[in-house]
Amino acid sequence: MTIRWYPGHMGKALESIADLIKKVDVVIEVLDARLPSSSSNHQLQALRRTKPWVKVLNKPDLADPAVTAAWLKQFKSETGVSAVAISAKKQLEVKKLIKLCKELSPRNGRLGFPTRVMVVGIPNVGKSTLINTMAGRSLAKVGDKPAITTVNQRIELDGIVLSDTPGVLWPEMDDQEGAYRLAASGAIGANALDYHTVGLFAAEYLMRRYPELLKSRYKVAELSESPSALIEEIGRSLGCLIAGGEIDLNRASEAFLRELRAGKIGRISFEEPSLSQEVDS
Repeated sequence: MTIRWYPGHMGKALESIADLIKKVDVVIEVLDARLPSSSSNHQLQALRRTKPWVKVLNKPDLADPAVTAAWLKQFKSETGVSAVAISAKKQLEVKKLIKLCKELSPRNGRLGFPTRVMVVGIPNVGKSTLINTMAGRSLAKVGDKPAITTVNQRIELDGIVLSDTPGVLWPEMDDQEGAYRLAASGAIGANALDYHTVGLFAAEYLMRRYPELLKSRYKVAELSESPSALIEEIGRSLGCLIAGGEIDLNRASEAFLRELRAGKIGRISFEEPSLSQEVDS
């Protein structure tokens, strides 16, 4: 299955971001800490020029901590880039991000000239959650489905003017490995993927990279011999059955992906910085 997902509003949103980025002081790019490379839109990077760029690795509590530390080290070595791993839901952590943005802005300390910050990223990485935490109140729509935000939003805070932008992907997903990582993480619309195929992809990766987490979660001494057998076993344990006691493979895969996305299987990372893709253990 080839994954393609580029709703019509994304092209217009990218044009709007290209215009707005000229008028801001600092750009916050929200990434999924489990897949910082695959969840970064290269089109946004191309618009950056010399703007201070803060990479926020959101959902670090779901990611492998050692891998996240390696990503932070790599990003901080890049010119003009700052990087932090914080939860967009935690106010104390987000306050440090606000302080960092003010420090990076050329307007810092000038009375009457608020720091202009734009928040960008792909769908479902937590941009709206971050906006709401920064504001201390619910201003941006939040949901567990991608593409909740479809228009720009301007929000004025104490010393900062925030611009919330829609999540944007890229039209041609030539890197299908990355596309499958995005699908497994929940960044791709459900209508653009086949749950069983994505479930098999995620199962194969976890069997190879995090086998002990799978054994612990599903209480088995040994893993199944293949990803398809594992999905069947998970489906049986989660009650994804149809008439005759057969496993509903689509429901089983969807249930497995929900557990993966919610962190119930454990803290995993889909890719490491050494190759910007998953690396065999």
